Amino acid sequence: MPAYVINDMAITDPQGFEEYKKLSPATVSAYGGRFLARGGEMAFVEGDWKPRRLVVIEFPSMDQAKAWIESPEYAPARRLRQISAKSRMVIVDGVGSI
Repeated sequence: MPAYVINDMAITDPQGFEEYKKLSPATVSAYGGRFLARGGEMAFVEGDWKPRRLVVIEFPSMDQAKAWIESPEYAPARRLRQISAKSRMVIVDGVGSI
């Protein structure tokens, strides 16, 4: 069953964040993930949630998503993200075939 990493970010250091954007894609791919949304335009349609930069990454499973976030390959990029942005991140299970 797929799993999704959803990250709502406020970038605090744009220059540092540019470095993060260069490092993270290869690590996502190495763990079977793919970006579904990466900071594109948003339409706020209900409620008061207004993320600044929203990223959605699909992984084959919850285990793969967790392995990626804790991986040594992602660690340098993760540190860059943590010092250049404030993140609110979750991993959620997707639904199987309907």
